[in-house]
Amino acid sequence: MADIILEMKDIVKEYPGVKALNHVNFKVERGEIHALVGENGAGKSTLMNVLAGTIPFGQYTGDVVYNGSVCRFHNIKESEKLGIAVVHQELALIPELTIAENMFMGNERRKKSGVIDWDRTFQEAQDAMKRVGLKESSHTLIKDIGTGKQQLVEIAKALSKNCKLLVLDEPTSSLNEEDSKMLLDMILGFKKQGISSIIITHKLNEVAYCADNITVLRDGQTIETIPNPDHNIDEDRIIKGMVGRELTDRYPAREHKISKEVIFACKDWTVYHPVYTEKCMDDHISFEVHRGEVVGFSGLQGAGRTELAMSLFGRSYGSHISGQEFINGKEVHLKNEADAIAHGLAYATEDRKTNGLILSETIARNTTLARMDKISSKRGIVNVPEENKQAEIYVKAMHTKTPSIQQNVGNLSGGNQQKVLLAKWMFAEPDVLILDEPTRGIDVGAKYEIYQIINDMVSQGKAVIMISSELPELLGMCDRIYVMNEGKMAGEFSADEVTQEKIMSAILKDKK
Repeated sequence: MADIILEMKDIVKEYPGVKALNHVNFKVERGEIHALVGENGAGKSTLMNVLAGTIPFGQYTGDVVYNGSVCRFHNIKESEKLGIAVVHQELALIPELTIAENMFMGNERRKKSGVIDWDRTFQEAQDAMKRVGLKESSHTLIKDIGTGKQQLVEIAKALSKNCKLLVLDEPTSSLNEEDSKMLLDMILGFKKQGISSIIITHKLNEVAYCADNITVLRDGQTIETIPNPDHNIDEDRIIKGMVGRELTDRYPAREHKISKEVIFACKDWTVYHPVYTEKCMDDHISFEVHRGEVVGFSGLQGAGRTELAMSLFGRSYGSHISGQEFINGKEVHLKNEADAIAHGLAYATEDRKTNGLILSETIARNTTLARMDKISSKRGIVNVPEENKQAEIYVKAMHTKTPSIQQNVGNLSGGNQQKVLLAKWMFAEPDVLILDEPTRGIDVGAKYEIYQIINDMVSQGKAVIMISSELPELLGMCDRIYVMNEGKMAGEFSADEVTQEKIMSAILKDKK
């Protein structure tokens, strides 16, 4: 008989107008890695919030049975006390504090007098970091380490709480393939130590690689649990459960109508860090994009892709910027973001929650944010009926799941937030749209819809620059791919010649 560490029975959670969880059942065996998959809005994160106590007992119905006992958690501290630890997709770290201070915040190591024992704090942090292979000093500030290492800090923080059940929500969404593989191998190592893990991810290759069982949620309901004993399940089998149908091609077909006309270019573009002004982030970068073309940018973490995109978009990043920027064949000197938008350039950030959207505002208001002048009078008064009309058009066009355009964006799933972010920039009517990790943390169904939006845009004679850490996505969508490494161009490939191996080879050769 299976040794069950967690069973969630008939969990129901309702929000105004939405039943987020509809009698969900979910079991995890002791010492297994269990994947929880589903489209955005399927209820995965909501279910884990019930487990952790973020959604307290009384705000849902059903039973949470942990280690054989019914638990009624009212907050996170209660679940953590029993060894349940959740690492969220949005890392909860304070940049200006050290790794050790972040690791034990709210769980401080104290002397008998009540004063914080700093020697013990830094030593225990160092011990926890060793468990996850993080080779940094526990005195290092969070702001001085990359996203991948910050993810390891969060996991080390969870393990320091005597964790027995580890929940990882999109743990590799910000990581490149190399770092993702290392993290998954680490989770497999935790399994050998007797730690049970629940992993939520949209990267189905990762599910196939590490999960022992896969539970599929759809529209707030449990669809099925699929065993994966040999860790080689067909990804299409998972997709069928998620979307309720076969998805024969993950990348929609596109008629390639690429003009010889260069719509966007930069030459010898050089950018330095905004704070550490002696550090060069992008070194004499030159590239061009043709009308009707999707151009991809590949590279490892720290390659300088995001820094390049933001600096080109009205110098929204960097210092001591030099080089030339051209739009429609004319050199432009974009002083700020508004200037860039006025010249037909748009940038959809990788960080939609912090820099892309106002989560406390409605879908309608977010949709028109970049070009309020289009729905305002000469005196700057917003025409609210027109704003609502435009929002309705884009919600319909992008199949955004929402009860109303008056719904706050913060209440939407990640995939639907991403659609609102894209709607915001489509409403701005750019000639060139830079998409930075456009499908990060969203499901295969929503990805397909976003790919269709990209195809529609270039079919109209516009151009898209796509920055992505997912090589299959770049290969499936792009006409050409530039490869960057450590702030420099490492290669350029056409769609006909490019392979994952050639991209990685270009990076590795450049590192020598």
